[in-house]
Amino acid sequence: MTAHYDALETREQAAREAELFSRLPGVLQSAMAAPAYAERLGGVDPASVTSRAALARLPVLRKSELPALHKASQPFGGFVAAAPGAFARLFTSPGPIFEPEGRQADPWRGARALFAAGFREGDVVLNTFSYHLTPGGFIFDASARALGCAVIPAGPGNTEAQFELIEAYRPVGYSGTPDFLKILLDAAAASGRDVSSIKRALVSGAAFPPSLQAEIKARGIDAYQAFGTADLGLIAFETEARESMVVNEDLILEIVKPGTGDPVAEGDVGEIVVTSLDPHHPWIRLALGDLTAALPGPSKCGRTNMRIKGWMGRADQTTKVKGMFVRPEQIAEIGRRHPGLGRLRLVVTRERETDAMTLRAEAAAPSEALREELTVSLRAVTKLGGAVELVSPGLLPNDGKVIADER
Repeated sequence: MTAHYDALETREQAAREAELFSRLPGVLQSAMAAPAYAERLGGVDPASVTSRAALARLPVLRKSELPALHKASQPFGGFVAAAPGAFARLFTSPGPIFEPEGRQADPWRGARALFAAGFREGDVVLNTFSYHLTPGGFIFDASARALGCAVIPAGPGNTEAQFELIEAYRPVGYSGTPDFLKILLDAAAASGRDVSSIKRALVSGAAFPPSLQAEIKARGIDAYQAFGTADLGLIAFETEARESMVVNEDLILEIVKPGTGDPVAEGDVGEIVVTSLDPHHPWIRLALGDLTAALPGPSKCGRTNMRIKGWMGRADQTTKVKGMFVRPEQIAEIGRRHPGLGRLRLVVTRERETDAMTLRAEAAAPSEALREELTVSLRAVTKLGGAVELVSPGLLPNDGKVIADER
């Protein structure tokens, strides 16, 4: 496969950035028509937010905050100006978080991901994501239909009925979790059912380790991964280059230090923050709680957008020590109080049946005075005592962890 969905995918990155940030002020203006954004962005001049540096000065909205916000101001937490009737479908996901589906074509931006995985107009696709209340099934359904595919809205489970549909309609594509694809293939082999028409797959929603990738490939299915959420739809996707995921168009993706809104150094692991440019339902710096890192340069497939390594763990590393929560934001505050430090990591262990914590800090000029200052800051910020260990710059791993619970 060498073709691309459209010319947007191969334009110069500078042209993409210019186009996205030329649209951002109008999107911010639309967002601030909703009461929650008007409050959070009070004092912001949308016309001034035309660069990544300006965007990084806006507050992040943590996805972990949304359930409480949605409960306090239903149905959308005050982040959507339009009434529910302005949308095509209305969903919920655990929390609860309430999500509307727009009326435009491909509202979840998934057609590109399917195209990159080899799906084409006229293909029949077996979609096994759930259609019940949550948006997963409709995300992939709408994306496939926007591409011109016919969709079998199977949902998960009930393999016997699915075999009948597969044998009747002979789908060439599968969308769903990798786990259920294996269940389907194993059950077909055990019962002698023919599912050989399925030749490609776009999987998401669960880990797809190399061992399972090899097994699926050995069974004649070319499977690709996509990364998305119920709020934003498809955020990034794998291509034939098989060397990371390419960020979707119409999104601005940042990688920030966990517990902050500050961009990480190039190549460092951090939390994914996304700004979407849908004026009807914009997200402004939504921090997903997922870790990743950017890779340099464009993909060998020819797509020029930012590349990320995919999902690398959770950024919300909040843990409880001696009955008190310790949060990444607190470790970030210690870093702000001591700006000459490199990476910080709070290691939580058990010693003599008691919780213990050690703050490891990269310091170019370690000293006993600095160690003592950090000890004071650690207690002042977390309200808990702990040891401090100074290490050489670059010694702490680049994995995005600021709290490591090793109990």
